[in-house]
Amino acid sequence: MFGLDDWIAGLSEGASIAVVLLVGVLLGLRHATDPDHIAAMTTLVASGRERAARSAARLGAWWGIGHGITLIVFGVPILLAEHYLPERVQQGAETAVAALIVFLGLRLLVRWRHGYFDLHAHPHSEQEHRHQVRTPLGALGIGLVHGIGGSAGVGILLLAAIPSEKVAVASLLLLALFTAISMSLVTVGFGLTLSARPVQSAANAVVPVLGVAGLAFGLWYAAAAWSLASYPF
Repeated sequence: MFGLDDWIAGLSEGASIAVVLLVGVLLGLRHATDPDHIAAMTTLVASGRERAARSAARLGAWWGIGHGITLIVFGVPILLAEHYLPERVQQGAETAVAALIVFLGLRLLVRWRHGYFDLHAHPHSEQEHRHQVRTPLGALGIGLVHGIGGSAGVGILLLAAIPSEKVAVASLLLLALFTAISMSLVTVGFGLTLSARPVQSAANAVVPVLGVAGLAFGLWYAAAAWSLASYPF
């Protein structure tokens, strides 16, 4: 984002193994703050009534686990065999990420439209259970798709420049691990914000703004994937 990944990766040039591994940690911590991650996780966390920090952290952790799985599955061959995803496949992956963000934004708007965030509404417990969507499995699935696209590919390419394959793979594992950790921290902060009383009382007004913002970002992200719009991050 704005050259930050390149700057972090530049710290490993001519450095010791410990510093190179630290670079993998820093890339993972930075990766969780990507706009596409924030947009998708914001709408995912906001889509439910339960806004406790523990619930948000659980979603962030499962998101990170799914993200890490695909990051490792696609990243290790790149580091060991230098087999890169074809450009069209990469564009397709980015489009899938955009579609997820659009879906989450639309779902948030639909739930708001049906009064899900109205503090005076009391939906039947069975109906609420039937429409429960903020689940660890759902976050895991979104993370699996999200790990294919985004700036994770940039991080892998930066790690590919490390001369030692073993150190590069170790750095990739740290990148995946600390992306999950930092994503949990980010969602905890967002969960705490949503659980604050002033925000809860204004939820019915805030939620549609988040939904529209997520929807707009997803459409822009899809356009950027096919070079129809600029993506400065």
